[in-house]
Amino acid sequence: MISKQTKIYIAGHKGMVGSAVWRKLESKGYTNLIGETSKKLDLRNQKSVFEFYKKEQPEVVIDAAAKVGGILVNNDFPYQFLMENMQIQNNLIDGAHKAGIDKFIFLGSSCIYPKFARQPLKEDCLLSDSLEPTNEAYAIAKISGVKACQAIRNQYNKQYTSLMPTNLYGYFDNFDLKSSHVLPAMLRKFHEAKQNGHSPVTLWGSGTPMREFLFVDDLAEAVIYALENNLPEYLYNIGTAKEVSIKELAKTIQEIVGHKGTIIWDTTKPDGTPRKLMDVSKMKEIGWQYSTELKKGIEKTYKWYLENIDTLKTIRL
Repeated sequence: MISKQTKIYIAGHKGMVGSAVWRKLESKGYTNLIGETSKKLDLRNQKSVFEFYKKEQPEVVIDAAAKVGGILVNNDFPYQFLMENMQIQNNLIDGAHKAGIDKFIFLGSSCIYPKFARQPLKEDCLLSDSLEPTNEAYAIAKISGVKACQAIRNQYNKQYTSLMPTNLYGYFDNFDLKSSHVLPAMLRKFHEAKQNGHSPVTLWGSGTPMREFLFVDDLAEAVIYALENNLPEYLYNIGTAKEVSIKELAKTIQEIVGHKGTIIWDTTKPDGTPRKLMDVSKMKEIGWQYSTELKKGIEKTYKWYLENIDTLKTIRL
């Protein structure tokens, strides 16, 4: 039984997702949250993770830890994205199981689904076709985590549940142009171009792919819903069920930032998956849905970016 005193370990609590979950839990009165920085606890090291579980004895684990990045770094460093993500999640999942922890929430990504799966993406299309090549390594790692949690749920009757969010954005996002995802990268590009006399902004691809975006605080609400309820299925999509073209996204961000220059589309660069819309009906049926519309979420993110830009320049950029 979950209470406000339940000891909850949030792996990756300093990242965008983990910090959002931590803030939401605190705001709802949870008082026994634990986290550890990567400098003190290397999640790739099995011995260290198992010793951490033995020492801290959490009752619930929320796995928001991962090696993440955009198309460029996923494509250039597939071995690291495959191996490090598998090491992190295997140690956390197996360690939790062996420590007798009955509730585990595993966070993944919509990239686990096939590149040309029917739209909107339903949970049952997992492993039905080939993956998008540019982030295949990351996807395979996350699929193995989903399947590990499913196996523990089926074999040991534990509440090990996987939540697969669509494209996330929000506070504490990564704005490094070499490793960031499309929305924060655009936000930074338009801001810097505005500061540079509204100079032209060059964006990757054709702008035609369709994408869905979820404000990270809404994902945190979904995690808390999964924490406070025993979900009947092993896998749930988390999203808005609304999509926007990359060109429409660029125009929205340009308007919010106040950039008046031109946009240049570099069609020599890859587009990635042509369309990726989530079917979120399973979560909606059991009682959860998103609350933050895209424009409002981008406005909140840009305000946060401006308030933290000096820190971001020294730490993340």
